[in-house]
Amino acid sequence: MARVALVALLLVIGVTLVGETTAPVVLPGPGPVTAPLGPLRAQGRYFATPDGHPVLLTGSHTWQNFQDTGFADPPSPFDYSAYLDLLQRNNHNFFRLWVWEQARYSVEISSDDYFTSPSPYARTGPGTALDGKPRFNLDRFDQAYFDRLSDRVRQASARGMYVSVMLFDGWSIAGVKGEQHHNNPWKGHPFNAANNINGVNGDPNRNGSGEETQTLQSPTVTARQEAYVQKVIDTLADDDNVLFEISNEGPPNSVQWQYHMISYIKSHDRLARPVGMTSTYPDGDNQDLWDSPADWISPNGDIDNPPVTSGAKVVLSDTDHLCGLCGDREWPWKSFTRGENPIYMDAYDGAYGIGGDIDDPNAIAIRANLGYVRKYATRMNLAEATPQPGLSSTKFCLAAPDEYLFFSPSNTFVIHIDPRGLTGEWFEPRTGETVPADITGDHVTAPFRGPAVLYLKR
Repeated sequence: MARVALVALLLVIGVTLVGETTAPVVLPGPGPVTAPLGPLRAQGRYFATPDGHPVLLTGSHTWQNFQDTGFADPPSPFDYSAYLDLLQRNNHNFFRLWVWEQARYSVEISSDDYFTSPSPYARTGPGTALDGKPRFNLDRFDQAYFDRLSDRVRQASARGMYVSVMLFDGWSIAGVKGEQHHNNPWKGHPFNAANNINGVNGDPNRNGSGEETQTLQSPTVTARQEAYVQKVIDTLADDDNVLFEISNEGPPNSVQWQYHMISYIKSHDRLARPVGMTSTYPDGDNQDLWDSPADWISPNGDIDNPPVTSGAKVVLSDTDHLCGLCGDREWPWKSFTRGENPIYMDAYDGAYGIGGDIDDPNAIAIRANLGYVRKYATRMNLAEATPQPGLSSTKFCLAAPDEYLFFSPSNTFVIHIDPRGLTGEWFEPRTGETVPADITGDHVTAPFRGPAVLYLKR
């Protein structure tokens, strides 16, 4: 992928696909994050800086962006700087920082030789764990883990990016996860009784799987988890670009445990940074998210027809929970015009072992359009913008007073507003080009074929 220079503090974003030419979009260069996000008082669809400026969170995340994983021990290091470069080139300002709780094995990969490093707990022994290494000592944290966490969060902050710090992972505890059961990550988990010297047993029913760790069944386990969460909070005590996520796709019976952990963070984090809850898996009930004490949520659902957000919570619409490795250049616009903050599960470079290609044309198009969406979000009066599906035949419209952004999967559609006195532009998601728009009636046709964005303002 071609590199784009950062010159005179201007970030130039450009994407070239086969047979397509993308016009560069010139945007201000990033600055460090200097204050934590809080609620947007005018409405609840977005977070805001302390001065009330709304912030749309959007970006790509991938599985190795915190711990290294792979088929060697230790795994090959992830090139974090190159990853941040890619986000920056695409005008992204947010990503999830992934956590793997197990030191070895994956429910999605049949090989026993799949490793994760580092771990939050020191491996002091005595005795040997199931992966052949010294047992974990749950009374001793491995400081290298937390030093890396601090460093990665601060590198992101320096580039103007917000980070959701994942604390636990539902895919690290289950021998069977949905339809996936290629191996058992519980064999490599520190809370497996065979793997620690502290007598902690995260599988009291002895079924070879640790879903009980993401319930309140064992006060001993919960206390250990609270100590770990406190260590994370203390490590990131002064980092303004942090959000927290309790668990990636925890088991369906983890809901009350997640509520407990959300409340724990809220009572211990002096900066009151946003705390989130993502859809449980499999068969997660989105009502559990809406009923939670979380500040932001990532529901499951239909990627092609996102629900219209109510503003009751900030919605980070994540392809990871919608359909996994999926999406196209249209999805960021559909999500944005329904009041969501779109984020993308990016297979990136394939280091995970499932065939990702960093130069995949579809991934390139999605990354670019997330950045284009953010460009328009910074131009709009986002504090007063609400989804208004009734204003377009396509049902995709975000509107503020005297300001409208429409999306259509085709270049011809109907707008249900009086366009007199409005000026604006057409935007082509395929190429990134803009064309002045002279709209005189309600039946509109873009000057190009395919998906179209129409932006109008008085």
